[in-house]
Amino acid sequence: MTKIIEQFMPTLESSEVAVIDLPDGCSANLPDFTTEAYKDAYSRINAIVIEGEQEAHDNYISIGTLLPDKAEELKKLARMELKHMRGFTACGKNLGVEADMVFAKEFFSGLHGNFQKALSEGHLTTCFLIQAILIEAFAISAYHVYIRVADPFAKKITEGVVQDEYLHLNYGQEWLKANLGHCKEELMKANKENLPLIRSMLDEVSKDASTLHMDREELMEEFMIAYQDSLNEIGLDNREIARMALAAVV
Repeated sequence: MTKIIEQFMPTLESSEVAVIDLPDGCSANLPDFTTEAYKDAYSRINAIVIEGEQEAHDNYISIGTLLPDKAEELKKLARMELKHMRGFTACGKNLGVEADMVFAKEFFSGLHGNFQKALSEGHLTTCFLIQAILIEAFAISAYHVYIRVADPFAKKITEGVVQDEYLHLNYGQEWLKANLGHCKEELMKANKENLPLIRSMLDEVSKDASTLHMDREELMEEFMIAYQDSLNEIGLDNREIARMALAAVV
C-alpha cells in the first residue's frame, strides 16, 4: 500500500549584493539568475519562504499559549524562524529582487485560517499537524529541491536553514507521538482537511518553481517522503499512513 502512495506522491543583515560565482561545470544545470523571467518568479518564491518563516514564528508562539509549560522551548523555535526569515530576505536582496509579500500572504491564507481556527478552539493536535508536520515537511522538501539549483549565496543560507527545520519537525513529531493514544482521531480529521491544501499550494506555484528549475513532481515526491516518514515516527502503522496520504490525491 505504501508503494502505491509513493507513486503520487550568522543572521544576515547586510544589504550588500554578493557576487554570484558559479562552480566550474555547474552552469549548464543551473538557471540564469540574471534574467527578468527568473527574477519575476523568484519574487514570489522568495516571498513564500519569507512568509512561511514568519508564519512558523507566529505559530510556535501561539502553540506556546496552549502549552504554557513548554512556552520557553517554543519561543526558542520561533526565534530560529525569524533568523531564517532574515536570511531569506538577504537572498532576495542579493539578486536585486523585491519579494511579493501580498502574493505570499494569500498563498498561506488557507493554512493560516485553519491554524487560527484550531488555536481559538484549543485544538493543539491540529495546530501541531499544520505547523510542525505539514508546513515543516513542505519547507524541508522545497529546500532540498531548491538547494540543487540555487545561486551560491542562497544555497549556503538554505543549507543552514534546513538543518534547523528538522529540529522543528522532530519537536512536533515527539509531542504527537507522546499523545497519540488520545489525539489520533483529531489527527486524522485535521489531516483530511489540511493535506489537500499542500497539494493545491504546490500546483499554484509550479510554474514559478519550474522557472527556478524546481520540478513540481519532484517537489511533491520529496514532500510525501518527508510527510510519511514523519507519520511513521509518530507511531502510525502503514495502513493508517496510507489512509492519511490518500487525502493528498482524492
